[in-house]
Amino acid sequence: MLDDFGFDADRPTTGLEIELNLVDANADPAMRNAEILANLADPTFQTELGQFNLELNARPRLIEGDGFADYEIDLQDSLGRAEDRAVKADSTIILIGMLPTLTPQHLVLDNLSSNERYRALNDQIVAARGEDLQLDIRGVERLSTHTDSIAPEAACTSVQFHLQVAPDSFANYWNASQAIAGVQVAVGANSPFLYGRQLWAETRIALFEQATDTRPDELKAQGVRPRVWFGERWITSIFDLFEENVRYFPPLLPICDDEDPVEVLHDGGVPRLSELRLHNGTIYRWNRPVYDIMNGRPHLRVENRVLPAGPTVVDMLANAAFYLGLSRELAEADRPIWSQLPFATAEENFHAAARRGIASTVQWPGLGETPVTELVLEVLLPKAYAGLDRFGVDRTHRDRLLGIIEQRCRTGRNGAVWQAEAVWAAEHQRGMDRPAALRYMLQCYGDLQHTNEPVHTWPID
Repeated sequence: MLDDFGFDADRPTTGLEIELNLVDANADPAMRNAEILANLADPTFQTELGQFNLELNARPRLIEGDGFADYEIDLQDSLGRAEDRAVKADSTIILIGMLPTLTPQHLVLDNLSSNERYRALNDQIVAARGEDLQLDIRGVERLSTHTDSIAPEAACTSVQFHLQVAPDSFANYWNASQAIAGVQVAVGANSPFLYGRQLWAETRIALFEQATDTRPDELKAQGVRPRVWFGERWITSIFDLFEENVRYFPPLLPICDDEDPVEVLHDGGVPRLSELRLHNGTIYRWNRPVYDIMNGRPHLRVENRVLPAGPTVVDMLANAAFYLGLSRELAEADRPIWSQLPFATAEENFHAAARRGIASTVQWPGLGETPVTELVLEVLLPKAYAGLDRFGVDRTHRDRLLGIIEQRCRTGRNGAVWQAEAVWAAEHQRGMDRPAALRYMLQCYGDLQHTNEPVHTWPID
């Protein structure tokens, strides 16, 4: 198909998914997604892994002209309708990378959503590992515990950006996305607390990697790849990634399709490739290759999965503008960044950024070790502006959204920083213990989220 087939690549359509959290009046997770979904009756909303999660899938669109403004109106409207149904179910919606009020008692098998696929996935991962999953995250504080299910993965709520690309340019866009993943995480971090402890600026990265790891220690020592995977090399084709999927990862979900894709192709049809797509969905690359069909035409896209949800709609769209603009400029550059940046360095940047967030330093060609804020302000933001111009984004929207990224870097404040500062203030100025401080912070966060003002402008109290 890659050699001979006509993939839809006329115009670079984008997509956006947001994973949401539900909390009750006490800021505890509310296990009510089934009730809210039934009342919503809206196909743009779906279940996610935990009963306190929902997923919103925005309608795909172009970002040229007023596309970002269209996204903002659409997302605000959809979230408003969902919030109305949530309130009727005695809960509210929070856009955040990880609910700080989660406890081990919330993240158990009984609180998974009632979807057979989630149970099957849990059973297969636990069986493959053959022992309890260990969680050991060392950050500002340390968390060391274990779990007998994949339920802790439900704590990880992200925003995912999709960019449709032509087959012959897919590798450039994927490589560019990998190169900037660390910078994205540093600027957009929003997950500093888990089980009452302050861990990484983007704890979601560490938890997701550990909570779905099918490898016991013996297989780790043998070099078996993890299913949550940054990857190990730059690529020359999307085929490289699907080939790795088949070579390195046994299928987890034993679901087969009656379609013979070769026969469909020979008959002039478009094969669904259901088994390949299902398998791809159980390998959690931070930038995932996607094959899909829309209106009878197949297409390829990069799914960028590195960022947390929240804090606000405008913050997420600022993250989207930065990613889409920067990835396009780098993908179409005469001298590719991945020809200058070792792949292992890109992975080191990614984990360093997840640990320290906007205060991190990263390695960058021509600069060596540099604060991520300086890298963004001096090198990457101008490229993001140029990339959005290539898309034809209206300058008013371009300047507004990238201006938010600039101000985060100048103030050194993103969602993770605001959360940590707000909890510190509640503990040291209000005399609250940690659980009370986390509840108070989350309630303030929810109120400020509804203003749709970017997080770098939020007051602490």
